[in-house]
This record gives sequence, C-alpha cells and structure tokens, in this order.
Amino acid sequence: MLKEKKFNLAKKFEKEYYPCTKEWWCAEGFFKTIENNKNFCFKSTIFQGIGRDKTLWTSYSISIFDLDNNKIYKYSSLKDKNKLDTEKEFFNIKYEKSYITGSYPNYKMYFFDLDNNINLNLKFHSNSLPYWVAQKITNGSLPWNLGYFEYGFIPKNKILGYIKINNNKFTLEGKGYFEHIWGNFSYISIFSSKVSLKKTISTYLKLILNWLRNQDLKIPNSITFSTNNRPPGYDWIWAVLDNEWSIFFGNMMFWIMDGIGTGILIFSKDGKNYTEFSNIQFKYKKMKYLKKYDFYYPIELQIIAKKENETLFLNIKNLSESSEDITEATIEKNLLGFLISEVPCKISGYYNDCKKKIILKGFSKIESHRLLKPIGYNSLKINFEKTKNKLGLLSSFDSHYFRKKIDIKFDIYPKFKFKINFKRIVK
Repeated sequence: MLKEKKFNLAKKFEKEYYPCTKEWWCAEGFFKTIENNKNFCFKSTIFQGIGRDKTLWTSYSISIFDLDNNKIYKYSSLKDKNKLDTEKEFFNIKYEKSYITGSYPNYKMYFFDLDNNINLNLKFHSNSLPYWVAQKITNGSLPWNLGYFEYGFIPKNKILGYIKINNNKFTLEGKGYFEHIWGNFSYISIFSSKVSLKKTISTYLKLILNWLRNQDLKIPNSITFSTNNRPPGYDWIWAVLDNEWSIFFGNMMFWIMDGIGTGILIFSKDGKNYTEFSNIQFKYKKMKYLKKYDFYYPIELQIIAKKENETLFLNIKNLSESSEDITEATIEKNLLGFLISEVPCKISGYYNDCKKKIILKGFSKIESHRLLKPIGYNSLKINFEKTKNKLGLLSSFDSHYFRKKIDIKFDIYPKFKFKINFKRIVK
C-alpha cells in the first residue's frame, strides 16, 4: 500500500503538464564544501510557458550565494518559440546543458552559470514524500488572479555532488528542496477561460471557508495593511531543521503586512505525514527598501502557527545579502514590474504540543513574489486598546503617494476622545 502511494505521488510530481500556460521545476538547498569548509545556498529553475500571443518560451536561471563571503552569483537565459527538451518514457527535463532527471527518490541535476564559470553537479535523494500545497483543503489547487495552479514539493532531500568554480572542483554535501509547479494563470492579467474560472472560484471558496474555521474569534492587538502586500503575490518560506523536520509556508498576499496570515504552513516530522496549519500570525521583523520602486520586502520575520494542541513559534533571520530579480513591465501602464526576492536565512524557535516543548533550529529561505505598482508604499496600522479601564484604538496612515502621515487616536471608554494629527512626508 505504501509502495503504491509513493509510486502514484511520484508519478504525479514527475509528470509534464504541457501545454499549460506556466510550468517549472525548481531545486534549492544549502550545502558545504568538504575540502575548504565553505557554506553556500543555491536555487535553480527550469521553466516553460505559453505567452498571451500563444507562442512558446522557455527560461533557465540559477543563483548561488557564497554565505561566507556574502557574494552572489547569478545567471539567466531565455528562449522564444521553444518548449523544454523532455522524455515521454521517463522523467527528464533539459535546458541547453542543464537538466533534471531520475525517478523518486533519486534525482540527478546539473546546473551551469556561463557568466561566472560555475557548474553544479548534484544528486538529490528524497527523504520525504511529495506533497501538494492545500492538498487537504482543495486537493492541491491554488488560485492566482482568476486562474489556478498546482504546487507540488519535496521538502527534505539529501544533497551530494560537487561544485566547480573557475575550474576548481569541490565536493559538497547538504540539504535541499525540490518543487514542480504547473497551471493556467497569468502573473498580471486577471482574465481566464470559463473552465478555469469555475475551478478558481471553487478553490477560493474552499480556502476562505477553511481559513475562517481556523481563526480565533477575537480582535487582534494590532494589524497592519500595506499596498506593498496587495494581491496577487505571496511570501514563500522553506525550512529544514537540525532534527530533520521540515516546514513550508506560503502566505498569499491580501494587503496584510503584520497580523493575521492568509496562507498555509505545512509541517512534517517524518517526511510521510504532513500537518496543515491555517491559524497563523506573522510579523515582518526587518525589511529591505528598494528606492527606485518605493517598495519594501521582508528579510526577517516571525511566525506563530497553531492547530489544536500544536504550536510552532519561529524566528527567521537573514544569513547574507538578499537578491532581487525584477522583470520590468513593457506594456501595462499601471505596472512597474514583477519582483522575486531571495533571502538565505537561519531559523530558530520551538514546537509545543502541550506535552513537550522542543527547541528548533536550522536553515531557511524566504522568497517574496510581488507586483510593483506606481502607487509605491502606503500603510495603515491599527492598534486596539482593550483593558478593563480603557477601550479605544490608535491608527497611523503613512502614504508615500500622497506624502502624508495621519495619526488618529480614538478613545471610546471610559471617556470619549478623538484626536487627529497630520504630518507632511518629505522625500
């Protein structure tokens, strides 16, 4: 029974879903070189898609973070009117010299960086089963605008192989993550086919109902909204812990910048059984500012996730400089571009099941996907005062677009008070 389950999960994960509008395979990980004890983080993506004009295109990218020297190596390539080289009989995808091949639980991967003369030759051995985000809620479907996609991942893999930098070869070992995403959606356009629209609406309803069932029915102490976190978009976090547990967190953007999470955290102790958390609080502890786009994205954050008697408390802090890939808009007037950021991190915290508290630590990665708009950064923070002797709220509206900061203090009990303060923001 277990063998059959593994086979079916692997077959679904490894299958090519062309001609969907977007499909990609991505491998990430942390590794250490044996000969000189250097620490690295990497990500490589092989992508194929169908544009709005129905033409095919493929792309490839790799980023390598030298964590000891705080240096980033990046390379990308794009081809029009092509699909990826694939095989029907077995799992094998290829973009020029780069490829991913094999069958669960063993995969071989080769990635290259022509600009910096770097090659990565890797063996991934999966120590966990494939899983699909929202598998227990929507059977693995997720919405984006009025389209949908499916997000399969293997969170825990052992990495062996070597890295060659300027013809200097180093043996490596580490821990990795492997994902496969496919679907019919657009990062920018909201339009969809009738079939896709029906499925997307159903998916939204299931996710919203599940989210409502799992929330605490109480007014939060504070909540912050921001135009930087407008939909569509998400924060993505993967973590592998020293005790071999794994964590995946996908937080869909819904303007909230501090407070209630609108995503799913997926937690596994053994790589076979997965728990989905939907009662989540998050807080950005540190952000990076992009002046050109008047935009902030997170490089450190805190997460509290609860489900029945289980609690995860997590602090995620950056290990090195972050990286941004920005595709600037060429057609849309109300859009500056599309951002994907990468932040290698360390993770710490604890797990509590009301029986035992277990300290957690390990490596993590934060990635943020956002649309960049001309309106820039604007936020509204609301603090609720709820004590025996006082009831009221304090709100702060900070608008870079209008160059205004407005603070409002509103006391309801024991005495009604209203105070407002305006301040001009000088850029």
